[in-house]
Amino acid sequence: MADPQRAQPDHLKPRGAAPYRVALVAFPGIRAFDVSVITEVWGTDRTDRGAPAFDLRRVAADPATPVPLRGGLTLHADRALSWLRRADLIVVPGLDDHLTPAPAPVLDALRRAHAHGTPLAALCGGAFTLAQAGLLDGRRAITHWNLIDLLRTHHPRVDVVPDALFLEDDNIWTAAGTAAGIDLCLHLVRRSHGAEAAATIARSMVTAPFRTGGQAQFIEHPTPPADRDADTLAAVREHALRHLHEPLTVAGLAARAGMAPRTFARHFTAATGTTPLRWLLDQRLAAAQKLLERTDLPMPEVARRAGFGSEVTMRQHFASRLATSPRAYRAAFGTGGNNPIAR
Repeated sequence: MADPQRAQPDHLKPRGAAPYRVALVAFPGIRAFDVSVITEVWGTDRTDRGAPAFDLRRVAADPATPVPLRGGLTLHADRALSWLRRADLIVVPGLDDHLTPAPAPVLDALRRAHAHGTPLAALCGGAFTLAQAGLLDGRRAITHWNLIDLLRTHHPRVDVVPDALFLEDDNIWTAAGTAAGIDLCLHLVRRSHGAEAAATIARSMVTAPFRTGGQAQFIEHPTPPADRDADTLAAVREHALRHLHEPLTVAGLAARAGMAPRTFARHFTAATGTTPLRWLLDQRLAAAQKLLERTDLPMPEVARRAGFGSEVTMRQHFASRLATSPRAYRAAFGTGGNNPIAR
């Protein structure tokens, strides 16, 4: 078995490497919103702020023919489908009509790319395109909550997950609708270039830098009925973020909110789409990632400041949630005290 301290996942992009190549797959019927999200994340140069360099290409079966988009917009592809062989990541936008058939050459190219080992990501109804290619047969996938039954009906061999923001199965990523597509794109940046790079792009986009895929995509009541409860929960989350290095329990946070633990947990989940314990773990992982990127602190001190208590516990959570180790993460993304983003 490989040493988890030395193992480094293939998705980690070494510092100083060539620009990360991203392919946006274009054909008639794709959503302009998703095209804009993909372009904003990977097509905007933010290297002056310390963000990584990306090479985003719009790839189509016939680059000479403009791709019409809803609203009178037009997309001009700049590469043929053969460029997918060079891509580090391929992203498929959602569809205006979710049953729009993708061109056969596009489906063939996506199959070849997956067989070659290139990660594929589909935003919202883009899952229907991957399903047309047969790439989701027998695999877990997600789409917009309002399209779940449609996906199940037309592609019964897909294991449709009813409630998540995004998920991965066999190097294929799918996301729920609209804002969840932004979450997935930022997650893929975080996965390949680190938490600080994703945070830099999120700040530029004025969006949340860290929503995990396991959160509920549809919340019946986004906040508790009373404004007082919503303000209280926000204050409790802020307190927790300031005291991540301390032992924090649901009972203790509930007491700070003036609620019984079960009531607190119910209101917290209604407000955030995730449980208090999962939220705490997500925040501690994010804190550890930043410390590993920005500082040269010893591993036990990183674990203590992030609230894991021990290096062993931190290593276990990195392995289960991030598929890497803290040492491999620092080797890939760490800049110690010389991080231009941190200043």
